[in-house]
Amino acid sequence: MCESAFVVTCAKKERVEPQKFKNNNGLIILVNLKLCYTFTAMNNPIIISIVNQKGGVGKTTTSINLASYLSEKKHKTLLIDLDPQANATSGVGLDKKKIKKTIYDVLIRQTPITECLYPTVFNHLNLIPSSKDLSGAEIELVDVVSRETCLINSLEKIKKYYDIIIIDCPPSIGLLTVNALVASTHTLIPLQCEYFALEGIANLLKTVQLIQENLNENLQLLGILLTMFDKRTVLNKHIIKNAKEFFGDLIFETIIPRNIKLTEAPSHGLPISLYNPNSSGATAYFNLTKEVLQRVKQ
Repeated sequence: MCESAFVVTCAKKERVEPQKFKNNNGLIILVNLKLCYTFTAMNNPIIISIVNQKGGVGKTTTSINLASYLSEKKHKTLLIDLDPQANATSGVGLDKKKIKKTIYDVLIRQTPITECLYPTVFNHLNLIPSSKDLSGAEIELVDVVSRETCLINSLEKIKKYYDIIIIDCPPSIGLLTVNALVASTHTLIPLQCEYFALEGIANLLKTVQLIQENLNENLQLLGILLTMFDKRTVLNKHIIKNAKEFFGDLIFETIIPRNIKLTEAPSHGLPISLYNPNSSGATAYFNLTKEVLQRVKQ
């Protein structure tokens, strides 16, 4: 039963020493065998795609840390790495060289999605990893019938087992991002506190509107997250003021600061909650998680 990612930890106080085992993809995982149990069917989950066509705005950092804090709150969480750079994959501690099956195999080779689920260091967090092969997926998907629905069709088999699914999207508005938006109930947009980032968000919001009108009428804009805020600069403060005036309640109250610990954490394969839980970056993502949960319940 425990030899798969399809295992979570129940909230029992009884503890035993962790034991090593290899899952069906050859990864050695430490698991407390007495605390393992299989998933039970649940209602449809909240699916949040983290989207921005601009790179370097904090999409992957937000995906990793939001997913990790959700799992710490006992929400059964799935993180899908849909970016060919696979930074979310390494950011939760998986060795990309040891991964045999990824989201590419699901979308292009029709590999069962259950074969691509991996456990993480968090009891309630599973990962579907990415790889560099995904960089050619958009070309390969061009001739596929209903190519915009490949991801949502694959998720039908497993989504009932999760409370929340987080999708880390690539820095573009191509078929991969469209697949994510079609599969999602909500989208969250990280917005760097810089002038050029504000310029490009209009096109992104137009894309979200087109998806709502033509492919996914249930898609909701969860909010816009201001990231990489430097309180020392007047420009950053001015951008925040303008963003709040223009977007109003769409702007999350939580603002993610520039923080060296957030930058260092991925190099250690750890979310900020494990790498430095007392840092300002950790506090910000903890607060964001609470705010996200409040918004999705409204």
